[in-house]
Amino acid sequence: MSEPTAFGRIDADGTVYVKTAAGERAVGSWQAGTPEEGLAHFARRFADLRTEVDLVEARLNSKTADAGHSLSTIKRLRASLDEAHAVGDLDGLAARLDKLATVAEEQAGAARAAKDAARGEAIARKTALVEEAEKIAAESTGWKTAGDRFKEILDEWKAISGVDRKTDGELWKRYAAARDSFARRRGTHFASLDQSRKQAQSTKERLVAEAESLRESTDWAATAARLKDLMTEWKGAPRASREAEQRLWEQFRAAQDAFFSRRSEVFSARDAELRGALERRQALLAEAEKIDVDADPRAAQVKLREIQGQWHDTGRVPRESAAGLDRRLRAVEDKVRSAMDSAWRRTTPESNPLLTQMREQVAEAEQRLARAQAAGDSRRIREAEQALVSKRTFLELAEQAQ
Repeated sequence: MSEPTAFGRIDADGTVYVKTAAGERAVGSWQAGTPEEGLAHFARRFADLRTEVDLVEARLNSKTADAGHSLSTIKRLRASLDEAHAVGDLDGLAARLDKLATVAEEQAGAARAAKDAARGEAIARKTALVEEAEKIAAESTGWKTAGDRFKEILDEWKAISGVDRKTDGELWKRYAAARDSFARRRGTHFASLDQSRKQAQSTKERLVAEAESLRESTDWAATAARLKDLMTEWKGAPRASREAEQRLWEQFRAAQDAFFSRRSEVFSARDAELRGALERRQALLAEAEKIDVDADPRAAQVKLREIQGQWHDTGRVPRESAAGLDRRLRAVEDKVRSAMDSAWRRTTPESNPLLTQMREQVAEAEQRLARAQAAGDSRRIREAEQALVSKRTFLELAEQAQ
């Protein structure tokens, strides 16, 4: 990096100037330290600009970047130099950007030519697929083979990109018309076959049987998704005879209604439970926020611990409310901790009765945890662990504050 003094200076009132071929230009003000530190600060800004130029140049040299995007970046950087709040060789950086702009324009032109060639090839490939589809639609009577080929043509079509929208739309219309013509001829043929009706009835009987097997399920998400899939399959299946179609539909719909009604009842009860937990937690928070910390920090700490002990026992609350409630409770915890810190700083570690008492409380909590573990009571173990962590945290903070 060149010395900042070669390209800038700071005058007596702290104004920072950069030196360019066009003369000096004010780029900022420095009051925070020595002139050398100020020039170094603005030189780092110049280094950041140069790093951006280096990155653009590296991308262009790799010839894998989007030249058009690189050109836009170069133009943006070039335009920013006249107002850049930086100290460095701005003239040299401008010259580099001008050269890079020429390279980017050449690469962009080459990319456009390649894109045009690829578009021509893509149009030729899609045109060949359309002509094949039109021939199949007009002549083929091998229904399955022809239908499979239409699907293959569609897959091949989707894999071809680069055709302009207008041309693609016109070719697609021809393909769709050919596909529709073939489908009509095939449909006319199979409409005469009674077997089609029987197959449709068999399919829908299977859908009804599966739907009825799911009506008592309690796997709500998976079952709801499966029932929706069954509905999609139903809509995609051919129609059975009029009488069978109506009977099967009523059975299918009744099975779905039974499941979704039960799910709605369970979700309503769950929502009520969440609302109840929310109300209990809001009440605890209101109680916590009323604590008079300044009057008696120790009493405030004891009261806060009682509230913390009840906080998680309230149960789950709506997700959108949990973070806000926890944030407000942490604010109370911070306030109590700050008050305790102030109280502890007024005493020495040896004569601080609060530290002594807190150490005793940690020891008692450790003993309660040991007893719960010996009894194998998972609920008591969990509560004892939470209490021990809380007491140790307050003790550590108290000892650090001394």
